[in-house]
Amino acid sequence: MTLNTFNAERLHALDNLRAVMMWLGIVLHVSVIYTYYPLPLPLPWHDTQTTLFADWLVALIHNFRMPVFFILAGFFVVLLAQRRGVKGMLVNRLKRLSLPFVLLWPPIFVFMIVMVLVFAHRAARGTWGLDASLVPQNLRPGHPLDNTMHLWFLWMLSWFAIASALLAPLVRLVPQGLRARLSGGFERVAGSSLGFVLLALPLAWVGAHYKDGIVTTSGYFLAPWMEWVHNGLFFAFGLALYAHRVRLFALYQQRWRANAIAGFGLFSLVMLVKLLDRQGQLTIEPFWIALCFNACTWLWSFSLIGVFLRFLGHKHPVLDYLSQSSYWVYVIHMPLTIGFGAVLYSLDIPALVKIPVNIVLTTVFALLSYHLLVRSTALGSLLNGRRYPLTFFVRQVTVSRQAV
Repeated sequence: MTLNTFNAERLHALDNLRAVMMWLGIVLHVSVIYTYYPLPLPLPWHDTQTTLFADWLVALIHNFRMPVFFILAGFFVVLLAQRRGVKGMLVNRLKRLSLPFVLLWPPIFVFMIVMVLVFAHRAARGTWGLDASLVPQNLRPGHPLDNTMHLWFLWMLSWFAIASALLAPLVRLVPQGLRARLSGGFERVAGSSLGFVLLALPLAWVGAHYKDGIVTTSGYFLAPWMEWVHNGLFFAFGLALYAHRVRLFALYQQRWRANAIAGFGLFSLVMLVKLLDRQGQLTIEPFWIALCFNACTWLWSFSLIGVFLRFLGHKHPVLDYLSQSSYWVYVIHMPLTIGFGAVLYSLDIPALVKIPVNIVLTTVFALLSYHLLVRSTALGSLLNGRRYPLTFFVRQVTVSRQAV
């Protein structure tokens, strides 16, 4: 296998991984509607039909989804800087992240508010309608628009890209010997079979500032410092990962199964401890919960990277299409899950039935809207870097890698 072939397969693998993480947002945000235990921030879109399985799904996906996003984001920032220079990288990130956020946040915000009001009316009165008095004050129309919603990732990542561009010249001022020692230390930790414990320590310190040890997203434009540090650590790991990609990628492919099993063990321990804590049978400091939870995050992140590099690095028309549609699905999915949640609210069926039905409805509608309204339009060019011809079947396409 030539280096160019390896690079192409690696990029396909990481692009496929990023797309799957975006698509998992549907499963996550549908599950939120049906959780048995209340979330840290009470939401007005919550069904009376609940299941512990939804709590498990939310915790499971929350554990690795956004960390993997930020690791990949950091990795691609360096890749772009290597290809286009720091200035070219920054221009690309502003066009691919900041511009879509600026243009799409207002209409998505309005769509989101309408869906929240519809759900709240459906839940309170059993009818369709809009009444702002039925939702919490901080979610009512007219409140200061300090809410990035589920688009907070685009907002935060834009600032990380800007910070990377500003700090790049300063990195070159660090003595070469010191840079070599820091780089070698990173590779030893990231490649060690127990390195995930060391990597989890600073995250555990951040998580200790939260009641249950797990960092949750506020959605604020000026988010608490804990969110910036938590996500910034994963982003920084991705930045450093690029220089050691050959060795570390090989290790992650070799260890994917062991990392997955170890991660599952830690995750199961955390879930058991949290369940006993909720039942008043056990009390444990948030730091230790955060340490185990984030250790699991690193293990599963390494495992997922390894799995996709090993098994999903090839091109396939379906994977290509899902990858191309994933950005739009990420943007539009949240209000759709709430809207379909409102449709299903009054149906006397178990939550375990409502969850897959909502997922399917949201997925179908998101894909249809992408194919008919986005894929071949200027909006598709904004999100994907190019327009695709409007067809009514999935066909082999050449994926534009301008959007990495």
